[in-house]
Amino acid sequence: MSTQADDRALLRSLGIQKPIIQAPMAGTTTPALAAAVSNAGALGSLGVAAMSAENARKAIHQTRELTAKPFNVNVFCHRPATPDAAVERAWLDWLAPVFRQYGATPPQSLTEIYTSFVEDKAMQGMLLQEKPAIVSFHFGLPPDAVIAELKHAGIRLLASATNLDEAAAAVDAGVDAIVAQGVEAGGHRGVFDQQARDDGLGTFALTRLLVSEFDVPVIAAGGIMDGAGITRAIDRGAVAAQLGTAFIACPESSADAGYRAALASDASKHTEMTRAISGRPARCLRNRFTAIDAEDVPDYPIAYDLGKALHAAAKAKGDFGWGAQWAGQGAPLARAMPAADLVAKLRSEM
Repeated sequence: MSTQADDRALLRSLGIQKPIIQAPMAGTTTPALAAAVSNAGALGSLGVAAMSAENARKAIHQTRELTAKPFNVNVFCHRPATPDAAVERAWLDWLAPVFRQYGATPPQSLTEIYTSFVEDKAMQGMLLQEKPAIVSFHFGLPPDAVIAELKHAGIRLLASATNLDEAAAAVDAGVDAIVAQGVEAGGHRGVFDQQARDDGLGTFALTRLLVSEFDVPVIAAGGIMDGAGITRAIDRGAVAAQLGTAFIACPESSADAGYRAALASDASKHTEMTRAISGRPARCLRNRFTAIDAEDVPDYPIAYDLGKALHAAAKAKGDFGWGAQWAGQGAPLARAMPAADLVAKLRSEM
């Protein structure tokens, strides 16, 4: 079990004045958001999993132009997809009528639109060159050799875990802190093995389990939206709290108008876990996609190729109901204000 002195040392080493971390949220975070959060004394994050190595490099440079403070760069370490032509064709055929409703046609075929960090040599090399202060892993861990190289470069490492076994693997790999992702969290569930049973542990139960079991600091994530939630996480032994949905309504995020409107409406009161959008379980505001009850969904991120295409077709006709509107169970507590003001508000509430 880590001590309070260890926890304070980690915060200092990460350049964090306030125990608040803005979740990476690939596709929603921007350099402006990450920089604003870091400049406010918390830790901003960039989610680069959906970017090429060069676009990720540009995002890092843009963030550095806006802040001299440390920030986190997050990558996805999922098991690379296994294509299945029959499943993919059935998925395309099943959703083709929906495309026709919007005067569009689905793609002829689906592709693995993102490369997992576990085999993305270009992204690995870019991070070793750019040396961001912090790199975090989601969906699993990269090879031991990659972790060793990142640590040798002086980069601090975080890894998300949804249970004790995943946390143990991260600790054995040498990460500096574990992000305890509770089932309340918005966006993609960080499970390492989709075939294994998911116990669906809540944020505070998981945080206590990890704090009690391991000597590395623990960061609580999932459903935390205000200062009271952050305080509760710290009271349970977390070194800091990671908030994602709380920052979506900030003007610096890239959330589109439909996403923002849904978050500000009664829709925020209902979130569901779905595989239909991307091929992996993810918590989303209830919408047209979450109503799909399908078992044979293509692998992540192959399914996401179609999900993004359908959202684009519907959005072009003014329908935002097919979007990846990721949100945690605390979504009704979201507040629309500049990121720096939100960090200050959170701190005053603690």
